[in-house]
Amino acid sequence: MPRRLGVAFVALTLLLATGCAGERHRPAAPSPEPTSSSAAATPTPDAAADPAGRAADLVATLGDEDLVGQVLMAYAYGDSATTVSAGSAAGNRALAGVDTPAEMIAKYRLGGLILVGFTADDPTAGNQATTNVDNPKQVRELTDGLRAAAGKLPAGAAPFLIGTDQEYGVVTRVTQGVTLLPSALAAGAANDPALTEAAWRAAGTELAAMGINLDFAPVADVLVSRSTVIGSRSFGADPQRAAKQVGAAVRGLQSAGVGATVKHFPGHGHSADDSHTELPVLGQSKAKLAKEAWPPFTAGIDAGALAVMSAHLDVRSVDPGTAATFSRTVLTDVLRGQLGFQGVVITDGMNMAPAQKWSPGEAAVRALTAGNDLILMPPNVTKAYDGLLAALRDGSLPRDRLVEAATRVLTMKFRLADRPTPALDTLNAPAHRQAAEKLATAAVTVLRGPCGPAPVLGPVTVTSSGGRDGTRRVLTEALTAAGVEVVPRGGRVVHLVGYGDGTADLRSGAAVTVAMDTPYLLARATSPVLLATYSSSRASMTGLARVLAGKAEPTGRSPVKVAGLPATTCGD
Repeated sequence: MPRRLGVAFVALTLLLATGCAGERHRPAAPSPEPTSSSAAATPTPDAAADPAGRAADLVATLGDEDLVGQVLMAYAYGDSATTVSAGSAAGNRALAGVDTPAEMIAKYRLGGLILVGFTADDPTAGNQATTNVDNPKQVRELTDGLRAAAGKLPAGAAPFLIGTDQEYGVVTRVTQGVTLLPSALAAGAANDPALTEAAWRAAGTELAAMGINLDFAPVADVLVSRSTVIGSRSFGADPQRAAKQVGAAVRGLQSAGVGATVKHFPGHGHSADDSHTELPVLGQSKAKLAKEAWPPFTAGIDAGALAVMSAHLDVRSVDPGTAATFSRTVLTDVLRGQLGFQGVVITDGMNMAPAQKWSPGEAAVRALTAGNDLILMPPNVTKAYDGLLAALRDGSLPRDRLVEAATRVLTMKFRLADRPTPALDTLNAPAHRQAAEKLATAAVTVLRGPCGPAPVLGPVTVTSSGGRDGTRRVLTEALTAAGVEVVPRGGRVVHLVGYGDGTADLRSGAAVTVAMDTPYLLARATSPVLLATYSSSRASMTGLARVLAGKAEPTGRSPVKVAGLPATTCGD
């Protein structure tokens, strides 16, 4: 039986002698289930009509240019659909020969657009404001403008797809004015699918309020490697526990009318390499992948996920030497044939290194021919569009394959159609914050230290590594609200650390060290008490404060193994 024992601050900070830290076919994905919220109101009779039938009828009316456009999901620069800065206009001209996102949609008959957090002048978002996602009001005005442009196209009867990478945790595009959930790894530590589903339903409602109807989440990768590119984006190292979390996140998102994208198939957590810059190799046998990597993808499919993202991974036991993005064996035989997925397969970014082995046009044709239905982030929209159109007309891209892909994309759009858009005042609502805080509090894990309750003694001093002054302030506020005295110096030290592999981020003499990302760094920490929140969100700091104040029990269990620390924790 799991031990659900309380904890208070003084007990955590004392040096105690002992502690307790010790082959499948499925039906087509169903439409998102309505809920009682305004974001997921009962669809109109038209929306209840067969989405596949509506898609097929529309596809029959489209010309070649529109069919090609429907399978492209580009990115564009600018915080408005029609009015952008000189730098953004220059970036769009280099990308697609147009000035604005609206012009890009019109010229290339695009099926969708992904909102990104970088600018033309600063592609890494290192020192400039983001391009598409400054704040919720701006995002809503942008998405309204994008939909107005798309509505004028022959395919305009179907909703325009607007997606983003809102995973929560380290990959979160909209960060201001919204409810920020704890990371996937935190949800894995909490191990409560009901809490995960409720939190992701709140998140989906807020995405819908901003006009976003497709989320490139959840991450279904099982974290069996020390991957820094996946890390806390994963629900953990146990495929069955991760599977339950993925299914819950999918149900939560789609109940709010936002399509879920399960990624990165066939499993990026099984390689520590970064597919942005190289082609990682998965050397595991197919049987091992089926047992250890694919259960979360299966769970997402069973939960009705509308999309799966293919990955730039070389799966040696399935199709050696070929990235899964371009492998018919991986996508058609395994994902569709063995796992039974019938929804939309979306490529990972085609601006990533493995996809730039070929020209944008040839890469798009290869990806579509392999079984992808939607080409994401081509590095040059003009070349991708022209390449697909030329291949269609010379026969190297079979028309049946293009029609099939466009029909799947439009079917997904019609599944998402005719749902009322929530008002912006839905964002960061008290009920949403409560859902996030419940999940975050349940995630707090004791990896070293006592589990039993004790009186709270203060004062405490909060420190942090890596310039995390904002997070330190948030925890200080939360501790004060929980009744713990916080002083600038001289108190028992609670030290916050993010991701790291060395000792540079650790503080000697800290009474408590808290890992706010993957907990591997705690293997080198000397504090008598080690905690993990797996996330630095406000919700996670609130949950941590409640645990330190003895007002909540640390019931989390680490979703990954930490060298030198017991496998059992207070959550076991």
